[in-house]
Formats: sequence, C-alpha cells, structure tokens
Amino acid sequence: MWYAWIDAERNLVRHLGALGWHMIPGYDWMSQLLQPPPAVPAFDIAAVNIDGNKVPVVEQVVDRIPFCELRRFSLKPGAPLPPARRAAPSILICAPLAGHRAVMLRDMVETLLEDGDVYLTDWADARDVPLNDGDFGLEDCVLAVERFLRKIGRERINVIAVCQAAVPAIAALALAAGDGATPAAALTLMGGPVDTRINPTALARFAQSHSFDWFRLNLIDTVPPPYAGAGRRVYPGFYQQAAMIGVFPHHKWQLEASYWSNWIAGDAEGTARSLRSLGDYAALLDMSERYFLDAIRVIFQEQWLARGKWRIGARLVRPRTLSSLALCTIEGDRDNVTGAGQTHAAHTLCGAIPESRRLKITIADCDHYGLFSGRRWRDTIHPALTQFWNSVSTSINAWDATASPRRVIAHPSS
Repeated sequence: MWYAWIDAERNLVRHLGALGWHMIPGYDWMSQLLQPPPAVPAFDIAAVNIDGNKVPVVEQVVDRIPFCELRRFSLKPGAPLPPARRAAPSILICAPLAGHRAVMLRDMVETLLEDGDVYLTDWADARDVPLNDGDFGLEDCVLAVERFLRKIGRERINVIAVCQAAVPAIAALALAAGDGATPAAALTLMGGPVDTRINPTALARFAQSHSFDWFRLNLIDTVPPPYAGAGRRVYPGFYQQAAMIGVFPHHKWQLEASYWSNWIAGDAEGTARSLRSLGDYAALLDMSERYFLDAIRVIFQEQWLARGKWRIGARLVRPRTLSSLALCTIEGDRDNVTGAGQTHAAHTLCGAIPESRRLKITIADCDHYGLFSGRRWRDTIHPALTQFWNSVSTSINAWDATASPRRVIAHPSS
C-alpha cells in the first residue's frame, strides 16, 4: 500500500542531507522527525561506575536466530569488583517486540550492569529477514525466549519482561518449568498487558473494537526491494510510529523540547544526548504479519494467557507451574499504554508462588516510558527492584515495603 512511497520519501530526506542540507540549523531534528535512523543505533555502553570505579563493558552476541539476537553485556574480565557483584545472578531483559528497537532499553541495561551481567533479546526488523528464513509468530517468540533461558542456563537468573514481552516471558518460563527446569530465581513484569480485560486503555479498546480481518486488510503491507526481506508481509514501523504519537504524544514532545532547549542554550553535549534519545525513540522496526496478528488476537482480543487457553504446539501454558520463583509486578499510575491492574493480574495467574515471594509496586506520577528509562526508573524503580531481589535471595521475609522513601506508592503483594 504505502510502504514503497514512504520509503522513497525517506530516501529523499537522506539525499538532501548528502547535498549539504545537514548544515541547516535543525536539520538533524527534522531528519529524525521524518525518518528512522539509516542505521540501527548502537548501545555504545563503554563503561559503568561500580563503587566509584569506571569499569569497561564488553558487548557480545551469544546466540542468534533469524528474528532475534541474544546480547550479553558484561564487565571486562579482571576488573576490580566487590564480592557481591562477582557472585551476582545474571539478568535477562525480555525486550518487547512492539515497534521500538531494543536500544530503547539502553538506560535500563546500563543501570542493571551495577547488579550483574545483562542479557537482552534484540529483535530483528522483519524487513531485513529473507523470506527463506521462514515466518515468525507469537508462538515463535515464546520459543525463542525459552531457548535463550536454556542457553544462559543459570538457575539464579533474574528475568525482567518489559511491556508486551510480559506475555511471552510468562509463557516461556511456564513451559520450561513444566518440563522440569528451574528457569529463573525471579520474574519482574513491567507495564505488561497480562490481562487486557482489566481497565482497557484506548489502545486495547481499539484492538478489541476492530475485527481481525480489519487489521489484516488495513495495516499489513509488503516489504519492497532492495531490503533483504522483500516480499515479506509486515506491520510497518511507520504505522507503529503514528500509533505511538497518537496514543502517547507528550513523550515525543518532551524529547523534542529537550533537544531545542539544549540547542538554544548552546549546550553541545546536551544537544547530542537529546538527539541520541530522539534517535533511539525513532528507531522502529517492522513486525511480521503473523506475529502482529497473533498479538492482536492472543493478547488483546481473546486473552488466551489470562483465560488459560494458550497452547504452544502441544503444550498448554500453565503459569501455576511457576512455584519456585519470586514474582514482582510494576505499574505506573499514568501508564496509558497498559491499564491499571493488567500487569498485577500475573499474581492471580501464578497462584502457586508463596505470598512471601510476591510484590506489587505501583509508581506514582509515572507513565509507560518512565518504567524503564529516566529518573523514575533510576531513582525509584531500580532501587526497589534490587532490594526485592536481594530479599528473596537471602530471606523471603526480609522485604520491607516502606524502605524506599522515593517510592510514592508501593503496595506489598496481596
């Protein structure tokens, strides 16, 4: 439908930059507005501070399937580390396959490196996956996460699932547990649509008020040449960009305001930092047709996980098999992407987990993006999360729900 035309417009903007238009004030901002970055932004986490020491970071791809890479961020071997950090569990971040590239979680990765080595699911842009690599659906997403859990192969791993990744993460962990594995020490779900019947947002209501065929006929396009995935049917990233700006406009306005205020003030470092944030936000990907339509049906229209009706192949997804791990759910009270209670609903599904190993946290004055980036993430959520991890790894009764004064709302599990 629109893919080839919009791609031609983006190529025109790049051509103008090559002709010298990039020297015009604000061109960098305009190009970010009109097109995604021509190359995927790198994580570029060179070093982190550990107990006042600047420690180099090593980034590796440790496993790969056509639609995803498993990245590992670790501290350079031989670096001076406190004993607690050397013995710390690894952390797996399940990034959402929902439009944004995984680089949107750069702030989260950098912060969590204080606590342990970090693994991250970095989903591929479907336009770059050749047709002969096969199709990819939500079931394949679950199997990929299950594969990566087994690849990491540590019982004490802490899993974090962000936004839409909450659903496949629960499924993958439950399937692994059903096969007799101890897949993780703790599972943290952040702003995830576990049960979209609860307080549906405008996004969920839109998905529920349109037929399955409407999405297939109106939002699916075909990747044109010269991309490696030419001929693949996808939900294009430019549709997702329009949807995100429509549902959540003020986040983009905040990023743009930061850019212009730094530029006007002559703050070159601040301008570059703001432009990088805009680039990360604009780095979108196409989702395969099957994955996108699966997500609409399974998560938003028919809630297969919440209703106990989801099968991955011949295996029924049984969240109650997750009896040995700890569960923390985190919501923002201003999240208009995932409705209030949708993430906390995981406690009902995972009913075999002891009460002493559960925690519900609702962060006041926090929107969807604030759950995994910026001040709310760094100053409130991360300290509360690490305290929870430490408490369940030592004494399941050690959690003090009032210990973090910066957490405005924190509800112990109930």
